[in-house]
Amino acid sequence: MTLQTFEQIQQGKLWHFQGGIHPNPHKKGIDTGRPTKLDYQGDYILHPHQHIGDAGMLTVAVGDYVLGGQALTQSFLYSAPPIHAPTSGSIVAIEPRPCAHPSAREELAIMLRPDGQNNWQKLTPVTNTDDRQSLIQAIHQSGISGMGGAGFPTAIKLASRSGIELLVVNGAECEPYISADDTLMQHYSGGIRQGIKWLQHILQPKLTILAIEDDKPCAIAAMLAVADDSLRVQVIPAKYPSGGEKQLIQILTGTQVPAGSLPADIGIMVQNVGTAYAVHRAIDYGEPLTKRIVTLAGNAIKKPRNIWVDIGTPVAALLPEKSPRYPRLIMGGAMMGYTLPSPNVPLIKTSNCILYGSEKEFGQSQQPLACIRCGECAQVCPADLLPQQLFWFIQGNELDKAKNYHLKDCIECGACAYVCPSKIPLVEYYRRGKVQLREQQQLEIDAERARQRTERRNQRLEREKQQRELRHQQAAKDRVQELKHSDKTDAIAAAMARVKAKQQSQDHHQSVDSSTAQVQDRQSSVAAAVARAKAKRTMAEDESASKPAPDNQRKAAVAAAIARAKAKRQSEDNGSTGEQSTRKATVNAAVARAKAKRAQTQTHAEPVDTTNKPGPVSPQSAKQDAPVYAATDKKALIAAVAKAKAKKAAEQAVQVEPDRSNVDKKAAIAAAVAKARAKKTAEQAVQVEPDRPKVDKKAAIAAAAAKAKAKKTAESDANASQTSQSDPIHSSNEESSNL
Repeated sequence: MTLQTFEQIQQGKLWHFQGGIHPNPHKKGIDTGRPTKLDYQGDYILHPHQHIGDAGMLTVAVGDYVLGGQALTQSFLYSAPPIHAPTSGSIVAIEPRPCAHPSAREELAIMLRPDGQNNWQKLTPVTNTDDRQSLIQAIHQSGISGMGGAGFPTAIKLASRSGIELLVVNGAECEPYISADDTLMQHYSGGIRQGIKWLQHILQPKLTILAIEDDKPCAIAAMLAVADDSLRVQVIPAKYPSGGEKQLIQILTGTQVPAGSLPADIGIMVQNVGTAYAVHRAIDYGEPLTKRIVTLAGNAIKKPRNIWVDIGTPVAALLPEKSPRYPRLIMGGAMMGYTLPSPNVPLIKTSNCILYGSEKEFGQSQQPLACIRCGECAQVCPADLLPQQLFWFIQGNELDKAKNYHLKDCIECGACAYVCPSKIPLVEYYRRGKVQLREQQQLEIDAERARQRTERRNQRLEREKQQRELRHQQAAKDRVQELKHSDKTDAIAAAMARVKAKQQSQDHHQSVDSSTAQVQDRQSSVAAAVARAKAKRTMAEDESASKPAPDNQRKAAVAAAIARAKAKRQSEDNGSTGEQSTRKATVNAAVARAKAKRAQTQTHAEPVDTTNKPGPVSPQSAKQDAPVYAATDKKALIAAVAKAKAKKAAEQAVQVEPDRSNVDKKAAIAAAVAKARAKKTAEQAVQVEPDRPKVDKKAAIAAAAAKAKAKKTAESDANASQTSQSDPIHSSNEESSNL
């Protein structure tokens, strides 16, 4: 504002705003004496959302006991002032209940049941009054919001703006029936003045004006009594809606607030007298906002008056109990208020009036007629809008056009509906349009936020991708540098070492397979060597001095028994190798027994003296017969022993690794080779003396003849064994046979 404007304001100059009406005030019959407090003992309904802004977080639960003045919600944001308990009691429910809205929609509410004691928590006034932030914080914690009807949080209004040149305290109260501010100024002028001082201390304005309409002489006198040089009481003409924020600024300063702007944008701030009184109680006493003065009027009320009412009290508690039910129950004034569908709606911080009466008093409710385009609504609009155009746009759901025609600047004063000859409820259309615009705007905000989040996410993913590529490129460069600076021989040696390790691994697997064949070959060689040694020793023993016939018979019997035992053992050992191995073992055992029997037969076929007379053997017979029988005996023994050893060696070769599930081909080949070698060794053992003559037919006949005698000789083996124990020669021969 210019210096000239300040000088004009101080001189008391007033301006006027466009439009406005002069309805019947209906205030003379209302008692404006010192208000009393309503005695209410029922349940309180406390909605957390009672202002413009956000709702705070609940700090209580069902069953909790609370004291008067205790905060029921909390928030660190100035846009969400808390609510407080108006008295002591218990929280009996937290559930949706009808709220103060034209549709009486349900919102979350806290049900407080008083205990009748009215116990309050300790109230602490603000001590650090020099700190501006401490004062604003105290106002916020007290839950103060605009008491004139708008409900804008006071703390955020004081804290978000600076450079305020003019502070306007609104005491106009232009709406019909309402006299709550008039009563407050008449009886609590000192508290209002103290609250104005705190507002001046916080904002530091150049000029402070208290505006009061000229139809409130008692309030004007009371405020002039407490005014000083820092506060100017300005009386303005009664005209509706001069109590509107923008209209009051235009009356006092002649300046219009630009569309879409706030008064603080031009260095002006407006506060209600009820808000100033609440600031005084919060800072000087630490008392939160839990009650307010409410005007109770209407032809259904026998004694219209102003009373102190706790916030959260149902509207039904203010109405007369025995009066007939009237069709109109209005919260707010007759111009800007709205009809309540139920009396169970609770009072909130912005509820300054309750009207209860007939249709005749507040206007006949009739079916609206078609608009005749008279233009009366445009002439009385204090915001200089085109109400007729806005009505058509909202009715046709053309919200964008309504927005372009400044629907948001409508103050919902109701002047247009008051003068409309068609009785069209224009304000209801404007309110519905504003709600739809807010919803649309919120959707646009959410969509914009989602778009920004998507863009930020895409940018983040792109950055991460670039960073990964840079890391990969840097890693590749580092590897190239390492290869360049490292010794090439080290790389070659490392490669050779890897190849060698791989080769060793392969050789190891091959060695495991070939070890079986090597072990089998060694065992076969050992078995063949043992067989040759035993055959050689047997031949040497046979070539030794001739022994009596009974000795040879015993050796043959012992050899046959040994062969049968070995065959039987081999048959048992081979039983687990399968059906085929069992058949082979059986055949081999039978062959061994046959050869042993043959050897025994040949041994018993040695010629003896039929006369049983001892005497010398002729040299010729000894030269011809003895070698034949001796060679035959030795060959049979050698063949039997070699065959048994070879068979055992072959079985051992096959069973080198009995724990393996399958015998590989190499083991089978090695067993076959060992068997062939053993057979060859046996044949060589039989042919030790190739120049000796073979057994002729006579020897065979003699052997058959001696077979019967051998049986008889075997029966005498028991006696012969006793004789051999006393004979060292027999004993040594028997041990050799056992070996």
